[in-house]
Amino acid sequence: MNFCNGFGSLSAIGLLTALMAAPACAQTRVGEAAVVKNEVLRVAGPSTTQIEVGDGVLRDETVRTGSDSATRLVMADSTNLSLGPNATLKLDRTVFDDEHHYREVAIRMTSGAFRFVTGHSDKAAYKITTPLATIGVRGTTLDILSQRGQTIVNLRDGAASVCTVSFECIQLTRPGDTAIITSSGAGGRSTIKKTNTPPWTFAATCGAAAGLCNTTQYADAAPVIVDDGSDPTGMLCGR
Repeated sequence: MNFCNGFGSLSAIGLLTALMAAPACAQTRVGEAAVVKNEVLRVAGPSTTQIEVGDGVLRDETVRTGSDSATRLVMADSTNLSLGPNATLKLDRTVFDDEHHYREVAIRMTSGAFRFVTGHSDKAAYKITTPLATIGVRGTTLDILSQRGQTIVNLRDGAASVCTVSFECIQLTRPGDTAIITSSGAGGRSTIKKTNTPPWTFAATCGAAAGLCNTTQYADAAPVIVDDGSDPTGMLCGR
Protein backbone atom coordinates (compact mmCIF):
# COMPACT_ATOMS: atom_id res chain seq x y z
CA MET A 1 0.00 0.00 0.00
CA ASN A 2 1.25 3.50 -0.82
CA PHE A 3 0.65 6.76 1.00
CA CYS A 4 1.30 9.75 -1.27
CA ASN A 5 3.77 7.54 -3.23
CA GLY A 6 6.13 7.50 -0.29
CA PHE A 7 5.41 4.36 1.78
CA GLY A 8 6.14 0.81 0.71
CA SER A 9 5.17 -2.24 2.76
CA LEU A 10 4.65 -1.48 6.43
CA SER A 11 3.44 -3.54 9.33
CA ALA A 12 -0.12 -2.83 10.39
CA ILE A 13 1.09 -0.97 13.48
CA GLY A 14 3.72 0.93 11.51
CA LEU A 15 1.20 1.91 8.85
CA LEU A 16 -1.31 3.13 11.43
CA THR A 17 1.39 5.18 13.12
CA ALA A 18 2.47 6.68 9.79
CA LEU A 19 -1.11 7.56 8.81
CA MET A 20 -1.71 9.30 12.12
CA ALA A 21 1.56 11.24 12.03
CA ALA A 22 1.87 12.07 8.32
CA PRO A 23 1.21 15.66 7.17
CA ALA A 24 -0.95 16.48 4.18
CA CYS A 25 0.94 16.29 0.89
CA ALA A 26 2.60 19.52 -0.10
CA GLN A 27 1.21 21.27 -3.15
CA THR A 28 3.19 22.88 -5.92
CA ARG A 29 2.66 26.46 -7.09
CA VAL A 30 2.13 26.23 -10.84
CA GLY A 31 1.09 29.80 -11.63
CA GLU A 32 -0.26 33.04 -10.22
CA ALA A 33 -3.21 35.38 -10.60
CA ALA A 34 -2.31 38.39 -12.76
CA VAL A 35 -5.81 39.93 -12.97
CA VAL A 36 -8.63 39.55 -10.45
CA LYS A 37 -12.00 41.27 -10.62
CA ASN A 38 -14.52 40.68 -7.85
CA GLU A 39 -15.20 37.07 -6.82
CA VAL A 40 -12.42 34.71 -7.92
CA LEU A 41 -12.26 31.64 -5.69
CA ARG A 42 -10.05 28.62 -5.15
CA VAL A 43 -12.31 25.68 -4.34
CA ALA A 44 -11.26 22.86 -2.03
CA GLY A 45 -14.16 20.54 -1.28
CA PRO A 46 -16.90 22.53 0.46
CA SER A 47 -14.61 25.46 1.31
CA THR A 48 -13.64 28.42 -0.86
CA THR A 49 -10.97 31.11 -0.56
CA GLN A 50 -10.78 34.43 -2.38
CA ILE A 51 -7.82 34.74 -4.78
CA GLU A 52 -6.04 38.08 -4.95
CA VAL A 53 -3.62 39.45 -7.55
CA GLY A 54 -0.23 37.79 -7.05
CA ASP A 55 -1.62 34.77 -5.22
CA GLY A 56 -0.29 31.41 -6.31
CA VAL A 57 -2.31 28.84 -8.21
CA LEU A 58 -1.70 25.29 -7.04
CA ARG A 59 -1.56 21.94 -8.81
CA ASP A 60 -4.88 20.01 -8.82
CA GLU A 61 -6.77 23.16 -7.88
CA THR A 62 -10.19 24.38 -9.02
CA VAL A 63 -10.69 28.09 -9.76
CA ARG A 64 -14.17 29.59 -10.03
CA THR A 65 -15.37 33.09 -10.92
CA GLY A 66 -18.63 34.65 -9.81
CA SER A 67 -21.06 36.79 -11.76
CA ASP A 68 -19.57 40.13 -12.88
CA SER A 69 -16.14 38.62 -12.16
CA ALA A 70 -13.09 37.64 -14.20
CA THR A 71 -9.47 36.58 -13.82
CA ARG A 72 -6.30 35.95 -15.80
CA LEU A 73 -3.91 33.30 -14.57
CA VAL A 74 -0.30 33.10 -15.74
CA MET A 75 1.19 29.63 -15.47
CA ALA A 76 4.83 28.85 -14.72
CA ASP A 77 5.57 28.29 -18.43
CA SER A 78 3.87 31.63 -19.26
CA THR A 79 0.66 30.06 -20.51
CA ASN A 80 -2.08 32.68 -20.03
CA LEU A 81 -5.59 31.56 -19.03
CA SER A 82 -8.36 34.16 -18.98
CA LEU A 83 -11.71 33.32 -17.38
CA GLY A 84 -14.92 35.29 -17.82
CA PRO A 85 -17.87 35.45 -15.41
CA ASN A 86 -19.32 32.25 -13.92
CA ALA A 87 -16.44 30.10 -15.17
CA THR A 88 -14.96 27.00 -13.54
CA LEU A 89 -11.54 25.62 -14.38
CA LYS A 90 -9.55 22.76 -12.86
CA LEU A 91 -5.80 22.24 -13.22
CA ASP A 92 -6.11 18.48 -13.39
CA ARG A 93 -2.46 17.58 -13.75
CA THR A 94 0.87 19.35 -14.08
CA VAL A 95 4.23 17.63 -14.48
CA PHE A 96 7.32 19.84 -14.79
CA ASP A 97 10.32 19.27 -17.03
CA ASP A 98 11.95 22.23 -15.28
CA GLU A 99 10.67 25.31 -13.49
CA HIS A 100 9.49 27.02 -16.70
CA HIS A 101 8.36 24.08 -18.86
CA TYR A 102 5.72 21.41 -18.44
CA ARG A 103 6.10 17.84 -19.60
CA GLU A 104 2.35 17.51 -19.15
CA VAL A 105 -0.40 19.95 -18.24
CA ALA A 106 -4.09 19.05 -18.24
CA ILE A 107 -6.71 21.79 -17.93
CA ARG A 108 -10.39 21.02 -17.51
CA MET A 109 -12.71 23.87 -18.49
CA THR A 110 -15.97 22.79 -16.91
CA SER A 111 -18.16 25.80 -17.64
CA GLY A 112 -17.88 29.39 -18.81
CA ALA A 113 -15.83 31.44 -21.27
CA PHE A 114 -12.05 31.16 -21.56
CA ARG A 115 -9.09 32.41 -23.56
CA PHE A 116 -6.05 30.12 -23.68
CA VAL A 117 -2.63 31.28 -24.92
CA THR A 118 0.14 28.68 -24.97
CA GLY A 119 3.40 29.31 -23.14
CA HIS A 120 6.92 27.93 -23.52
CA SER A 121 6.21 24.20 -23.07
CA ASP A 122 6.20 21.73 -25.93
CA LYS A 123 2.77 21.98 -27.54
CA ALA A 124 2.18 18.23 -27.10
CA ALA A 125 2.29 18.80 -23.34
CA TYR A 126 -1.06 20.63 -23.32
CA LYS A 127 -4.34 18.78 -22.95
CA ILE A 128 -7.52 20.84 -22.65
CA THR A 129 -10.88 19.22 -22.00
CA THR A 130 -14.48 20.32 -21.59
CA PRO A 131 -17.37 17.96 -20.78
CA LEU A 132 -17.85 17.49 -24.54
CA ALA A 133 -14.43 17.99 -26.14
CA THR A 134 -10.73 17.22 -26.03
CA ILE A 135 -8.49 19.88 -27.57
CA GLY A 136 -4.93 19.45 -28.76
CA VAL A 137 -2.94 22.61 -29.44
CA ARG A 138 -0.02 23.64 -31.61
CA GLY A 139 1.28 27.14 -30.82
CA THR A 140 -2.18 28.41 -30.25
CA THR A 141 -4.50 31.12 -29.01
CA LEU A 142 -7.97 29.68 -28.46
CA ASP A 143 -11.30 31.06 -27.27
CA ILE A 144 -13.38 28.35 -25.61
CA LEU A 145 -17.00 28.47 -24.44
CA SER A 146 -18.22 25.52 -22.37
CA GLN A 147 -21.96 25.40 -21.76
CA ARG A 148 -24.45 22.70 -20.89
CA GLY A 149 -24.89 20.71 -24.08
CA GLN A 150 -22.45 22.72 -26.19
CA THR A 151 -18.75 23.58 -26.54
CA ILE A 152 -17.44 26.23 -28.96
CA VAL A 153 -13.72 26.37 -29.79
CA ASN A 154 -12.57 29.38 -31.82
CA LEU A 155 -9.03 29.56 -33.22
CA ARG A 156 -7.40 32.98 -33.10
CA ASP A 157 -3.82 31.93 -33.89
CA GLY A 158 -1.87 28.74 -34.60
CA ALA A 159 -3.66 25.43 -35.05
CA ALA A 160 -5.68 22.99 -32.99
CA SER A 161 -7.38 19.60 -33.13
CA VAL A 162 -10.83 19.33 -31.55
CA CYS A 163 -12.39 15.93 -30.83
CA THR A 164 -15.66 14.73 -29.35
CA VAL A 165 -15.64 12.16 -26.55
CA SER A 166 -16.36 9.56 -29.26
CA PHE A 167 -13.15 10.63 -31.08
CA GLU A 168 -14.72 12.39 -34.04
CA CYS A 169 -12.21 15.14 -34.78
CA ILE A 170 -11.79 18.24 -36.91
CA GLN A 171 -8.73 20.43 -37.48
CA LEU A 172 -8.66 24.19 -36.98
CA THR A 173 -5.92 25.71 -39.15
CA ARG A 174 -6.98 29.27 -40.03
CA PRO A 175 -7.82 32.19 -37.76
CA GLY A 176 -11.58 32.20 -37.32
CA ASP A 177 -11.95 28.44 -37.75
CA THR A 178 -14.44 27.28 -35.13
CA ALA A 179 -15.54 23.87 -33.89
CA ILE A 180 -19.05 23.59 -32.46
CA ILE A 181 -19.83 20.42 -30.50
CA THR A 182 -23.45 19.84 -29.50
CA SER A 183 -24.88 17.08 -27.34
CA SER A 184 -28.40 15.83 -27.91
CA GLY A 185 -28.93 15.20 -24.20
CA ALA A 186 -28.30 12.58 -21.51
CA GLY A 187 -26.83 9.51 -23.16
CA GLY A 188 -27.18 11.17 -26.54
CA ARG A 189 -24.57 11.37 -29.26
CA SER A 190 -22.47 14.50 -29.70
CA THR A 191 -22.13 16.09 -33.12
CA ILE A 192 -19.29 18.32 -34.30
CA LYS A 193 -19.21 20.83 -37.13
CA LYS A 194 -16.74 23.39 -38.42
CA THR A 195 -17.33 26.96 -39.51
CA ASN A 196 -15.21 30.03 -40.24
CA THR A 197 -18.02 32.31 -39.07
CA PRO A 198 -17.84 31.95 -35.30
CA PRO A 199 -21.10 32.48 -33.38
CA TRP A 200 -19.08 33.58 -30.33
CA THR A 201 -15.57 34.70 -29.37
CA PHE A 202 -13.97 35.73 -26.06
CA ALA A 203 -13.43 39.25 -27.47
CA ALA A 204 -16.81 40.31 -26.10
CA THR A 205 -15.58 39.36 -22.61
CA CYS A 206 -12.25 41.22 -22.79
CA GLY A 207 -13.82 44.37 -21.38
CA ALA A 208 -14.92 42.56 -18.21
CA ALA A 209 -11.65 43.53 -16.48
CA ALA A 210 -8.63 45.68 -17.31
CA GLY A 211 -5.82 43.51 -18.65
CA LEU A 212 -7.99 40.41 -18.95
CA CYS A 213 -6.95 39.78 -22.56
CA ASN A 214 -3.31 40.87 -22.21
CA THR A 215 -0.53 38.28 -22.31
CA THR A 216 2.31 38.44 -19.81
CA GLN A 217 5.25 36.29 -18.76
CA TYR A 218 5.39 34.41 -15.49
CA ALA A 219 7.12 36.70 -13.04
CA ASP A 220 8.57 34.19 -10.56
CA ALA A 221 11.90 32.43 -11.02
CA ALA A 222 10.53 29.00 -10.12
CA PRO A 223 7.44 27.26 -8.77
CA VAL A 224 7.35 27.29 -4.99
CA ILE A 225 6.50 24.30 -2.80
CA VAL A 226 3.75 25.22 -0.35
CA ASP A 227 4.61 23.18 2.75
CA ASP A 228 4.54 23.52 6.53
CA GLY A 229 8.09 22.18 6.91
CA SER A 230 7.02 18.94 8.54
CA ASP A 231 8.20 16.90 5.55
CA PRO A 232 11.42 18.65 4.48
CA THR A 233 12.55 15.74 2.29
CA GLY A 234 9.35 15.66 0.25
CA MET A 235 9.31 11.87 0.52
CA LEU A 236 5.65 11.65 1.46
CA CYS A 237 4.53 13.17 -1.82
CA GLY A 238 7.00 11.58 -4.17
CA ARG A 239 9.00 14.73 -4.92
